[in-house]
Amino acid sequence: MTDALAFAGVSRQAELIRAGDVDPVSLVELTLERIARIDPQLNAFRVVFSDQARVEAERAAVRVRLGEELPLLGVPVAVKDDLAVEGQARTLGSRAYGGPEPADALAVRRLREAGAIIIGITRVPELCIWPFTETLAGGITRNPWNLDRTPGGSSGGSGAAVAAGLVGMATASDGAGSIRIPASWNGLFGLKPTRDLVPTDPAVAPWRGLTSYGVLTRTVADTALGLEVMSGTSLVAAARQPVRPLRIALSVRAPLPTPVPVDPAWRYAAQSTGELLESLGHTVEEREVRVGPKTVAAVVARYLTGVADDAEAMAFPDRLERRTRGMARLGAGARRVLPRVERWDADVMAECSAVFDDFDVLLTPALAQPPQEVGTWEGMGALRTLEAATRRVPFSPMWNVAGFPAASVPAGLDGDDLPRAVQLVAPAGQDALLLALSAQIEEARPWADALPPVR
Repeated sequence: MTDALAFAGVSRQAELIRAGDVDPVSLVELTLERIARIDPQLNAFRVVFSDQARVEAERAAVRVRLGEELPLLGVPVAVKDDLAVEGQARTLGSRAYGGPEPADALAVRRLREAGAIIIGITRVPELCIWPFTETLAGGITRNPWNLDRTPGGSSGGSGAAVAAGLVGMATASDGAGSIRIPASWNGLFGLKPTRDLVPTDPAVAPWRGLTSYGVLTRTVADTALGLEVMSGTSLVAAARQPVRPLRIALSVRAPLPTPVPVDPAWRYAAQSTGELLESLGHTVEEREVRVGPKTVAAVVARYLTGVADDAEAMAFPDRLERRTRGMARLGAGARRVLPRVERWDADVMAECSAVFDDFDVLLTPALAQPPQEVGTWEGMGALRTLEAATRRVPFSPMWNVAGFPAASVPAGLDGDDLPRAVQLVAPAGQDALLLALSAQIEEARPWADALPPVR
């Protein structure tokens, strides 16, 4: 029963609390017990608020008895270490951080207003740069499907925590794939929402507009609930709506100008999902999607400039890791050319939007490769790591520069019993459509009952 409750997801946990079948105190105690027992293997959490969570659970229990109804009342959730939590340091996975934050970020405040209990803060790579979560400050975060593999990044701690049933939901952010990468490699659902759907306050256009905030969860319904709470937009009901027959483009080649190999298992995941969608009444047609040098430059210039911005904003930048300092130097150069690159934005948007002239949704492999072994890129410099990372995640970044919603949807396991996933993309503002389509796939091909060995 305790495992069933731990993996029930936040929607179901909230429902059980409202019905009086579970009390917030018991749920928080279960959560803390699982974190204490399982997280030493994963290293998903930087800090856990045990005493504070117990106090908040007692208060939530009183509110339940008084008949209050809030969407997440008494439900524990985790926050990625890039959002401000009042009274806690926002470290960004680094030793270079300063003092405690004076107030919650708006997204965190909205979670609290919805009744959620912030149970702890999850680990990230330094400055959220990489698709792996390994730092001098916090050590190695591991994948619950295979402890020798990375859970991805930069929302790696959030992904590992949710996959292992330590929490039902954790916040995440995505500047070049950092919601979709850990979702893909941990068997979770993750939607990078349309730019600014979830407010970034107090940050202003993080990573020069590339970054969107969201959540990682096991199910589409839970993501819809989390995004609805954080954005103030009605998405839960929208995710349950029937989906009209759609025109779906299928592209299995990496979209970059230079060839990038795609693992056959991940390519097959997209092709078989296309067949499933056809069986559900949609029209699926192969259509190659490629981007040119202008779009690549638009992503890279913003990404590197964003890294330089964050490095300069740290209280003690001299404490940054050597590789991070190398990225910041690259970013300082990118900042000088960014105004020139921004003049290409109309061309970039036209290139990213072209597929949607003929199609409603784009289907691709979520990533090009399965998760690498931990320590794979230890000791590599900035440029080598950047090149290696790009080859694993070529399908993600163009949708950040476009600001379009893009979802990672589980697609079973590969031959090594590691999760695979596909990516669904739609034009800006079509988040509800992606949620509804993903829910249709989830109903036809359920994934939430597939649990990792470490749990």
